[in-house]
Formats: sequence, structure tokens, C-alpha cells
Amino acid sequence: MNAMGVRRTAEQVLALAPDEASRRAGSELGTAGPWSGTGCGDGALWGLCKGGGSAPYRTVVDTTGPAYSCGCPSRKSPCKHALGLLLLRAADGMAAEDSPAPDWAARWLTAHRGRTASAGPPTGGAAKETADPEAARRRAERRAARITSGAHELEQRLADLLRGGLAAAGQAGYGLWEETAARMVDAQAPGLAGRVRELGAIPGSGPGWPVRLLEECALTHLLDRAWLAVDRLPAPFATTVRTRVGLTSPADGAPVRDQWLVLAQYDAADARLTTRRIWLHGTTTGRTALLLSFGAAGRAPGLAFPVGALLDGELTPHTGAGQMRAEPGEHLVPVEGPAAPPLGGPVGAALDAYGRALSEDPWLESWPVTLSAVVPARAEYGWQLADADGREAVPLTPTAQSRPGLWRLVALSGGAPVTVFGECGYRGFTPLAAWSPEAPGETVPLI
Repeated sequence: MNAMGVRRTAEQVLALAPDEASRRAGSELGTAGPWSGTGCGDGALWGLCKGGGSAPYRTVVDTTGPAYSCGCPSRKSPCKHALGLLLLRAADGMAAEDSPAPDWAARWLTAHRGRTASAGPPTGGAAKETADPEAARRRAERRAARITSGAHELEQRLADLLRGGLAAAGQAGYGLWEETAARMVDAQAPGLAGRVRELGAIPGSGPGWPVRLLEECALTHLLDRAWLAVDRLPAPFATTVRTRVGLTSPADGAPVRDQWLVLAQYDAADARLTTRRIWLHGTTTGRTALLLSFGAAGRAPGLAFPVGALLDGELTPHTGAGQMRAEPGEHLVPVEGPAAPPLGGPVGAALDAYGRALSEDPWLESWPVTLSAVVPARAEYGWQLADADGREAVPLTPTAQSRPGLWRLVALSGGAPVTVFGECGYRGFTPLAAWSPEAPGETVPLI
């Protein structure tokens, strides 16, 4: 890696944006007009951006993070000025030669890198909890008792539903489900609360909802019964059950060092929380890992990486059957180098992989897979990805068929086979990234 770090493409820069509004605003600032005093060097970018006041905003980007600092009042990270500065660099709109940073930028870089270098393991609340193992054990027992009480109450709710008939669920409205979900929150079982809210939304979801409601009730009942027998389950599966009801699984596996290709990044938000999912592929180990980052009350999650970037560092996996979630074990550093897509297989192999994962986690909605030599094609029921030899095909999920990424995939293919990474589940396949045979080192984001 050179002193500037890895220069991102405009598409990779825009993937860092916390939302669509920031993406649009950052694009408007990606030209030289509003900027002065721009420069680069020692893995950083800086510049002065004209704002609404008399003084310009001082913007600095540490490209090795990335990390950002700006004098604007925005609470988003990165803000539109940091995005504009990165876009300006991507378009060669600033001098490419390294230069010394001005004092105001150098001070922030020195302070930021000093904090990063000296940061050690967390010593706050986690340390206090482990300082008294007996108190921690009693807290865990009290929470487990509350979850057990909530599971018994949910079992009674499901039994009443089936006794009264599924048709009655369409007449009762959402209020009763929300009340039950609130009881699960009181029982400190957010996983059960989430499943109850999903059950409440099914009666108004269109034709065939009774079948879908019965299926989801069965899975919820299975999770209830698994929790009530969790002490008798095999350790990996017991950890999965605890995770599904809402307990956090520890990240205590052996750290894995590799160069990680960023395959995809996307957000899912509700009124309470924004969850960012980042899929990584270990270019040496072949391992697939999922990083989760959260933002509360409408704030963007803090973790962000551009799709197609190559990162060097360690990840520590979480425990549990079928789990791919991991935590960055150290600072992930962008590096240069070839980044081929993951080794893929035909559609049948992807479906088999999802089936095996379901045997370890019956509540798994999807599983990350890579399809090789597939062609997007429109069928009678909608779009699908078919093996080039026409042997098997998998339908795209309804959500994927409504996204602009579908047309990007169709244009990339042009009727020829491509490699596609995505999530395969019972609703179908959601494509997240693709590679063409002509440019196997270029990751094309589809979301």
C-alpha cells in the first residue's frame, strides 16, 4: 500500500454514505468548485469546503480507516463534505502528489491515530460485569427465568390462536400481537418479540396468508420449546437458540487473519434500530464472515466499508451452530492487490448449502452463497438465475426483483454467464454482488 492508501472508485465512495440523501449531497460536492486548500499524503485527504457561513468547513479523511473529521454540524458519518472530498480524489480532481498536511489537519490525524494505536480491550461495563462472577451469574439466572416465563406465555398465546382457528387472526387486528410482543420485551426476550411482531403482520400480507401464518407459528413454537429444553441441547445448538431468543453469543472463537474482500453492505431499519450487514470473503482461507453494526434512533451505524475493497486484518467469529457473524479483532487496513470473487458453484449446490445450514439453525432465513456461470433470465413467474447449461434455476426474491440492482446485473451479463454472490433462502435468491468473466477483479454491487 502506498502512502495514500487505496484510492476508491466513485462507486465505492458512494457505498460509504449513511443514506441516500448523503449520497446525493456528497455527489454535488465531488467537483473542484466548492473546494480550496485540498491535498493528500500519509494516507489522508484534506480540504476546505465552502459552506453557508463565512468560514469554510475543514474536512479531513484518514483513508486507512476510513475515519472522518469535519467542521460542519452534521451528525452523519461520513458527512456530505467527506464524501465530496473522496469523490474529488476518485475523479483526480486534486493534486496526486503527496504534500504535508496543514496544521489543523495534522493535529486531528495525530490525535486520531494516537487514540487508535493506544486503544486496548474494553475496560468499561464489560470489565465491571466480570469483576464479580457471582453477581453476573445471578443476573443471568434472573434473565433466563424471565425469558422462560415469557416463553410459557407465548406458548399459551399460540395455543389459543390455533384453538380459535387461523381465520380469527385476520379479524383480531394487530393490537393483540403488539401486546404479546411487549410482554416478550418485558421478559427480556427481544428475539421472541420480533417473531411475534412478524406474526402480527402476516394476516394483512395478501393471498395465502393463513399458510404463511401457520408456518411461522410452527417455527415460533419450535423456538419456544427449544428454549424450554435449552439445558439439554448440544452446546453449539444451545448457543444458537439463546441467540435466537435475544441473548448475545460471545465472539470467542480463534481469530482468523486474512485479506478480506468486501462483498456487500446494506442497511435494514425499523423505528428503533438501523442494522448494517457487511459480508466479507477471506481470499486465503475462503471463509465468509458477516459483520453487524447498529445505529439507534435513526443514526447511521458506525462501521462502513466500500464494496470491492480489500482489507487486511483479523476477525473473531461468534459461537453457535451455523453462525457466520464475526467481530473485527483489530483495525482492518485497506490494501491493494487482486481480489478474485469467491469460488462458486451451480444452483443445486447453493440450495444444498442452505439445506445443510437449516439443519443447524431451523430459523435461518437465508444463507450466503456464490453462484458461478449463471444467467439472469425472465421466467413466467418473474426473474431467476439459471445455470448456463439450463439444468437448474432459482427465483429471485420479490424484493430483489424491485431493486435497480437487477437491471445492473442484467446489463453486466448481457445474456452471458456471470458469477453472483447473494443470500439464498426460502423466499428465493437475493443477489448482492456480481463479477463478469471479462473483469473478475471488479466487484459490482447490486444493492
